[in-house]
Amino acid sequence: MRSLLSRLDRFFVASPDPERVGWLRQWTYAHRGLHGEGRVENSPAAFRAAVEEGLGIECDIQRSLDDWPMVFHDWDFARLLGSPDQGEHRTRAQWQALHYADGEAPIDLAALLEIVAGRVPLLIEVKSKPRYDVTRTCRRVVDALDGYTGQHAVMSFDPRVSRWLKQHSPMTVRGLVMREDSKGHTQSEISRHLALWAAQPDFLAYHVHALPNRMVTAARTAGLPVLTWTVSSPDLRERARQYADAPIAEGAGLP
Repeated sequence: MRSLLSRLDRFFVASPDPERVGWLRQWTYAHRGLHGEGRVENSPAAFRAAVEEGLGIECDIQRSLDDWPMVFHDWDFARLLGSPDQGEHRTRAQWQALHYADGEAPIDLAALLEIVAGRVPLLIEVKSKPRYDVTRTCRRVVDALDGYTGQHAVMSFDPRVSRWLKQHSPMTVRGLVMREDSKGHTQSEISRHLALWAAQPDFLAYHVHALPNRMVTAARTAGLPVLTWTVSSPDLRERARQYADAPIAEGAGLP
């Protein structure tokens, strides 16, 4: 079975052009920006701090009610903004009427691009959930990135995102995010391969606690860059060094 799956991997997923994806291996990425010490994840302060430290940035994108790509992880505002509202039920203006503890408001992708201005690379994760229209989010993300010349990639746990980008924005570097624990949707070996075949990504972003992994090792050997998350300790940083090409890190996992 494993031999058959490996052969199908090679059939469905081509090795990406090294010139397009080589930069992915050259950075450490600050998970949701460089947060902590009073800086909230995915906030302007966290992104400015990452740029100042010369770290790449990983961020999360979801859609507001009026279809703006907003930079935020949770589906509701309770944990970070003290409101029970769901982000998808609020307009961009309503998002920006709320504030983090430091007084700044959540931002959209265009504002993040202005902060970064090409100085460090961006990994943009498109959030998804069952029955969620990721196509609408993909379109708005690609629209926001139009004309942006800094290094960037778009990734998601949802293989439909990479697949859509391959068809509609083929120059965008696209990634598939995967995990194997009870929180994920790819616990079985066949489900992981099905996601890979559907996404046809340029790179993988794999849960560090699931490494080493036979499929990931084979993908790296075939030339597919492998990033790993969330590297949050020196031990996990060493695991990332051995079994992946670059860490997505926070806290004690940062160099």
